Amino acid sequence: MAAAAKQGASSGARLIAAEMTTPDDLLEAGAYLFVCPENLGTMSGMMKEMFDRCYYPLLGKVEGRAYATAIAAGSDGSGAQAQIDRIVTGWRLKRVAEPLIANMGAQTPEAILAQKSVDEATLSACRDLGAALAEGLVLGIY
Repeated sequence: MAAAAKQGASSGARLIAAEMTTPDDLLEAGAYLFVCPENLGTMSGMMKEMFDRCYYPLLGKVEGRAYATAIAAGSDGSGAQAQIDRIVTGWRLKRVAEPLIANMGAQTPEAILAQKSVDEATLSACRDLGAALAEGLVLGIY
């Protein structure tokens, strides 16, 4: 999903894994697309750890910047979504797109443990989301 969004944003975007993201990376960005799986009703541990590392160094430095989210979930996605929204409220980011939640429908232990693949409609929506964020920055909308 993240790679599809990056493809849609073209050369104006960087794709950085949560565990590799630094406060400086976030300071350099004009907008953010947070992409993660929902695990046990919350965002992934790596995404949470990224917010833990970067939260305080960015306070007072990124207000008003645009953000959006894309979440892969087994059945819901709202837990991870709410957690991200709560955290970035402290940064005073501005949501610029509805949450994109890909529901994988994994409800049994076998389905949960199985390799997942994202359908083309969801990947297309991710490309569109990346393109919209990039275009909004180019046009000065956010």
